[in-house]
Amino acid sequence: MKIEKLNIHSYGKIKDKEIKFRNHINIIFGKNESGKSTIMHYIVNSLYGISKNKKSKELSDYDKYLPWSGQDFSGKISYILDNGKYFEVYRDFYKKNPKIYNEQKEEITNNFSIDKSTGSQFFYEQTKVDEELFLSTVVSNQQEVKLGKTEQGNLIQKIANLVGTGDDKTSFRIAMDRINRRQLEEIGTARTREKPINNVQKKIVELQQEKSELEKYENEQYVIEEKISEKKEEISNLELEMQMYRDIKNILENLKIEQEKINFHNQLKANNMAKIKEYDFSIDTLQEDNKELFLENFENKKVKKEKNEISFIFGVIILILANILQFLFLKNTMVRFSILIILVSITVTVIFSHIRSKKANEESIKSYNEKVKRKEIIKEKINLIGNEIKTLEKSNEEIEKTIKEIKKQNEEKAREKLDYIYIKYHKNISEDILNLKNLEQIQFKIQILQEKVSNSKVDLHSLELDKNNIEPQLDKLASIEEEYVLQKQKKEELEKLNMSFELAKTILNNCYENMKSTITPQFTQNLSQNIADITNNKYTNVNFNEETGLIVENQKGDYVSANQLSVGTIEQLYLSLRLSMITNLSNETLPIILDEVFAYFDDDRLENFLLAIDKKYKNNQILIFTCTDREKQILDNCGIVYNFLEV
Repeated sequence: MKIEKLNIHSYGKIKDKEIKFRNHINIIFGKNESGKSTIMHYIVNSLYGISKNKKSKELSDYDKYLPWSGQDFSGKISYILDNGKYFEVYRDFYKKNPKIYNEQKEEITNNFSIDKSTGSQFFYEQTKVDEELFLSTVVSNQQEVKLGKTEQGNLIQKIANLVGTGDDKTSFRIAMDRINRRQLEEIGTARTREKPINNVQKKIVELQQEKSELEKYENEQYVIEEKISEKKEEISNLELEMQMYRDIKNILENLKIEQEKINFHNQLKANNMAKIKEYDFSIDTLQEDNKELFLENFENKKVKKEKNEISFIFGVIILILANILQFLFLKNTMVRFSILIILVSITVTVIFSHIRSKKANEESIKSYNEKVKRKEIIKEKINLIGNEIKTLEKSNEEIEKTIKEIKKQNEEKAREKLDYIYIKYHKNISEDILNLKNLEQIQFKIQILQEKVSNSKVDLHSLELDKNNIEPQLDKLASIEEEYVLQKQKKEELEKLNMSFELAKTILNNCYENMKSTITPQFTQNLSQNIADITNNKYTNVNFNEETGLIVENQKGDYVSANQLSVGTIEQLYLSLRLSMITNLSNETLPIILDEVFAYFDDDRLENFLLAIDKKYKNNQILIFTCTDREKQILDNCGIVYNFLEV
């Protein structure tokens, strides 16, 4: 793998900067606080992302390198893998996931998996090296190796950890001691008085006894709940039956109301018939009595009038004739005068009689005329009564139609409601129920059912009280069962944990033995070769075991403890071992990043180290960050080709 180019848009103090690297050795020169470490961290964060690390008390890279000005916090890194594939990674450090492009500038971000916590896993999938391993091998900085004499033992321990476990932060003995200590704390041993797993077992036995005593309440509860269920079903059936009778009652009441409507219309019809009969009688009376009486009176008066007129005319004629005969035949004046007086008197009497008769006749005519008028009135009354009779007869026809319609609707409604009742209550209904027509009987049935429901509810309430009385015991049982399960789980967890501790110790021991038999010899061989090259054969072999710790062979062939070495030699030893690990770290030829690691190297040791890495790591890209020109001068003096960058 070779890093070709960095395009830093804005990262920490660096803004709009392009840095191009070459193969093999690159010197990145700059004074202190010039941004060398910033560039080194930019490389790591571009490949693995940046974490805010909120849980840590230390300042995170996110907070440390947040741009000093502006909102942009981004950049690109371009690199080529050993297989020749080119990749360009763009990161907006505000966001978790980058954008990845191939050589054709096609985005291929989705070709790589994404972890929810760490983001895209593109670089891990390409190299099989995670960030922690990358920082502990590929990257070496002054904080790791630039130690004072007082911290010499810490660095020696790191070297011993690397030789023994392959990780400078992991010691086999310390790891084993930690496992044993945790096992003692979490599980205990046979010698411990209060062994945690024994305490748990004791608690389980106690809980089991309490649990057995309280389980009888479960049986009680089961019986009561069965009775409650039966009683609720009984109440439900009774209420259903009662509702059925209520529905039937409603139907009958509705039928009664409809029958009352029919009766009302029949009464109207009967009233109309009575009126018609009354009117018929009145007509008959008027037509018979009044008509006969009037006609009889009219005929009598007509005859008398004619007779009076004839008598009057006849009397006047006689008088006139008598006077004529008197003057013709009577010669005696006194007789004639006497007869004349008599005739005059008779004539006057006749005239007065005629006048009286005429007057009486006029009164009779007047009475007749009045009776004629009365006849007209009676006739009008008869007509009016006839019209009223027709109205009443028409009303009766309408009433009859209404009665028929009411009966028809009533029958249809009754049929529908009875069908509804049958459908709704077909499981509970019987033929005799549908034949019930007596409201009093139905109401009596409802009252009986109400009493049964009431009594059943009292029984139900009593059962529920019994249930409530045992619920505290059941709650206690549930709590104990929960605690019992927890303790059983705890016991199982402790047993599993103990097995895990034993397995961990076995695995750790096997790994350690495997390391000692396979990997450690390779490391120590590479390390011995590196330390010989770097120290110009002053020290040739490096060895490590649990008894002697880390030892180094000198020119005399004597093994000396690492504690007797100088800080500079220990730093050389530490760097040599980290370089040795890079060889077997990945299927990719990873770069070597050295950030101000030569502080304790004198010029000879530095020259030997540079010559060694130039010779042994020809295929690795080496990035040396420094604030001095010693590296440049030595490389120039040795004729080693390099790329010089000043920041």
